[in-house]
Amino acid sequence: MWRTALALTTFALLAATPAAAQAPLDWQRYNVAANSAAADVPRAIFSEDAGPATDGAGRRFASADGRADLTVQAIPNERGLSPSAFLAARNPPSGIIYRRVTPRFFVVSSVRDGRIWYNRCNRAAGAMHCVLMNYPASEKRKWDAVVTRVSRSLR
Repeated sequence: MWRTALALTTFALLAATPAAAQAPLDWQRYNVAANSAAADVPRAIFSEDAGPATDGAGRRFASADGRADLTVQAIPNERGLSPSAFLAARNPPSGIIYRRVTPRFFVVSSVRDGRIWYNRCNRAAGAMHCVLMNYPASEKRKWDAVVTRVSRSLR
């Protein structure tokens, strides 16, 4: 009896997470423009159109409850700055918890006001293709698979 209850409880908890199953998340490819930034967006989570990106070309998406958001954008990089130089020019906030910079991309992440912010930008011809996500820090493990797929899908 308790095993059945434990199994049902575990199933219910997993089903409530954003990364519980890939198919129900309704992954759709969002393209900023032809030959520009593109990333997979889980439309079951980010179901609301939150308007244009605030920097460069792109779109913002939000969860129905407003607790999470995702931006897919192309930011002009006419000078062809490396990811490291581009990041430095953006004057990122202090206290970055995670930072990875390569000749092709950068990823930075931290926590602010109880929310994780995650930013990945890939170097492209004349632009940086970026995804930015914000979600509750208390739900980090639930979001890990979603963040990973969105990040790896960025082109």
